[in-house]
Amino acid sequence: MADTTRPADSTDIVWRPRGRTRRSTRTLRVRASAVILAAAVLAVLLVPPLVHLDQQAVDLSHKLLPPSWEHPFGTDDVGRDLLLRCVYGLRISLLVGVVAALVATVVGTVVGAAAAALGGWTDRLVMRLVDVFSSVPHLLLGIFVVAMFRPGVWPVIASVAVTHWLSTARIVRAEVLSLRSRPYIDAAISGGASRLRVTLRHLLPGVLPQAGLAAVLMVPHAMWHESALSFLGLGLPSHQASLGNLVQSARGSLLAGDWWPTLFPGLLLIVPTLAVAGLAGAWRERLDPRRRSELML
Repeated sequence: MADTTRPADSTDIVWRPRGRTRRSTRTLRVRASAVILAAAVLAVLLVPPLVHLDQQAVDLSHKLLPPSWEHPFGTDDVGRDLLLRCVYGLRISLLVGVVAALVATVVGTVVGAAAAALGGWTDRLVMRLVDVFSSVPHLLLGIFVVAMFRPGVWPVIASVAVTHWLSTARIVRAEVLSLRSRPYIDAAISGGASRLRVTLRHLLPGVLPQAGLAAVLMVPHAMWHESALSFLGLGLPSHQASLGNLVQSARGSLLAGDWWPTLFPGLLLIVPTLAVAGLAGAWRERLDPRRRSELML
């Protein structure tokens, strides 16, 4: 009779629980993203009032110094401290990203909820207008908006908000249409509740988590949009610190072999946006139980 108690051979397949490994990896990613984002926020809040240095102070005797203890990020082509200017630029990028994302989310939520709640020809008309605006590239439409104003922070915020509410409107409309088929909505309508009351008391609270997630996901996109406009010379004035302006002004230094004026502004643009995207991804997994269960298999 064959021995069924023999030890497993080295070639046998050993199944390992992958769900715990994926959960630990996701937890580590969320913690790292939170730490990076908190460090960025603390830097833009604490460095300007604590460091009593003028970011615009020109010192040609210290131009294009490599990173050192005195200047951790080095200096630019006119001797200004690059760390201080990067912090100011990150502050502008975060301001534009957060404010533009909030404005675009509010506009998209109102438009999407109104279109789905009213239905009929109103819904069709609104969504056709959304399709028309979506057919125009965001960057091109943003250039058209900022070209009508003097360079500054608020024209950039307006251009980003005007071009980024469309996706939120679609998301909110789809969510409201899904909620309209729920039994408690039918019960509220049967009980005599008006369309406005049903929308404000039942539909809008149901779409707020999705709208909040859309706002968080929009922050990195808005930061990159602002940097692109500033890099093209259409965003903030050239003398004002912005990550896009810093990268644009460092092109000549990069061709001359000086890498730090381009590297550090680019890192301060990439790393915080990746951190925001990591936190938003964890939020999306929490909102969608089916996606979370798939990732835990």
